[in-house]
Amino acid sequence: MRRNGLLIMLKLITLVGSFFFVMVLAILNGAIGNLCASGVMIFASLGVAKVIGENVVLPFGWIIALTIGCGILRGILRYFEQYSNHYIAFKLLAIIRDKIFTKLRILAPAKLESKKKGSIISLLTADIETLEVFYAHTISPIAIALISSITIIIFVSIISSIYLGLVALISYLIIGVLLPIISSKALKSTGVKYRNEFASFSAYFLDSIKGVKEIILNNSENRRKEEINKRSTKLFNNTTLIKRKSSISFGITEVLVSLSIIVSLIVGIILVNNNELTLGFMIIGVVAITSSFGPIIAISSLPSNLTQTFASGDRVLNLMEEAPQVIDVSNKNDFKYEKLDVNNLDFKYDNELILKDINLNINKGEIVGIVGESGCGKSTLLKLLLRFYESKGIKYNDIDINEINTNSLYENVTMASQTTYLFDDTILYNLKIAKEDASEEEIIEACKKASIHDFIMSLPDGYNTKVGPTLNNLSAGEKQRIGLARCFLRGSELILLDEVTSNVDAINEGIILKSLKDLKNEKTIILVSHRKSTMAIADRIYEIDKGRIIEYGR
Repeated sequence: MRRNGLLIMLKLITLVGSFFFVMVLAILNGAIGNLCASGVMIFASLGVAKVIGENVVLPFGWIIALTIGCGILRGILRYFEQYSNHYIAFKLLAIIRDKIFTKLRILAPAKLESKKKGSIISLLTADIETLEVFYAHTISPIAIALISSITIIIFVSIISSIYLGLVALISYLIIGVLLPIISSKALKSTGVKYRNEFASFSAYFLDSIKGVKEIILNNSENRRKEEINKRSTKLFNNTTLIKRKSSISFGITEVLVSLSIIVSLIVGIILVNNNELTLGFMIIGVVAITSSFGPIIAISSLPSNLTQTFASGDRVLNLMEEAPQVIDVSNKNDFKYEKLDVNNLDFKYDNELILKDINLNINKGEIVGIVGESGCGKSTLLKLLLRFYESKGIKYNDIDINEINTNSLYENVTMASQTTYLFDDTILYNLKIAKEDASEEEIIEACKKASIHDFIMSLPDGYNTKVGPTLNNLSAGEKQRIGLARCFLRGSELILLDEVTSNVDAINEGIILKSLKDLKNEKTIILVSHRKSTMAIADRIYEIDKGRIIEYGR
């Protein structure tokens, strides 16, 4: 989805919520502070006007005091303005991150399977950090520029001349409205392209780091390096283009400010020459206009940052508004697993028929094997039993899966797959993901069943050994057995095992299969595997062929 900049701004502003009053305070501090900055010059010009004989009622003492007072007050108000803006920004960034993590939990696992992990990491880091520019350096400056400009136009029109007020109005509209609109249009496509390329580069680079072992073993360092350099150069060129366009916009702004001051001076001289304005009050009007361009310049320089901010905001909003594959069920039915019935199950993915007319009945205490060629739908069937996708025809204890509370489903059914993700922590922590309050005895027993306890104890730090996605200190088979140990530790009544011995040697497979057979009286197991040896413990074996299932044998 691509939104226009105004819509993105409005949606991001709605996230301010309870911080609205802090933002109002920041705007007031900024507006009054900028007027104080102008006040330094204006009161100084009042002193000049008084010296040349203008009828200025304020005595020199007051003029000097007000000039100094405005300078001091400007510093104080500037501090509170910046403090308020950044307070809002960093608080909101924390809230947005929390919302995104919540959304990722809702989208998981089905929707996240199709997303690049590096792109998600880029969104959680770079994109959200970019939004800080919007909350801290965009909303307030726009409001401050509006308040300051209106105040200066009214002041100049009353104190000096309405013609000078009109010059100020036209200048503000050109520099603060027209120029940002033109710059924004010129930078929009470049900014969006940059953020997308940045996310793509981050994903590719992270993938290269995680797969560095495979890159080296396959002697593909040069190819990978060339691709990284190619993408890096492309990203650099896009960054250069943004900087060039931003520099041109900034240069045009400076030229227009200078021209506006010159025009206001020429108009003032003409008014003085025509005796429509005295010299002293002409000086006051021109100085007031000259001193007021700070907030306007800040507005004109926003597009260079806003194009990237809008691109990042668009990506963040897209994720937050993405519809989940399924919605968690609550306040319906809890259950304790006794049996599973699959009746006339059909399932399509991207309009492609994956499973057709699946019928399966599994009672407590059974080990059921499922075989079939790669891509036939075995793993998809297991995911449907965990309600990763919406389907019809699956019942637990005669209760439709769509009427079972999600928490209850995950308490009763667990799955181990052929790829096990290990968090960047100790083995013990990775095991306790399955059961946080597990005792030492429970953990050791689960690891023995998965034939991984002896290996863990052979490590220098045992269960406190650090593991993780970037360490690569465990083989695929060792990771797989830790994942299986999690399953055993979890203690769910129905265990779904998807190729969990695919990376395990024959000896360890035998130990694991014996453990599974010993669990038969306590748990129900659905075992998916290509290996015939794995199916030796199954009570019944089903085969999936071209989306259909048939009982293969006993």
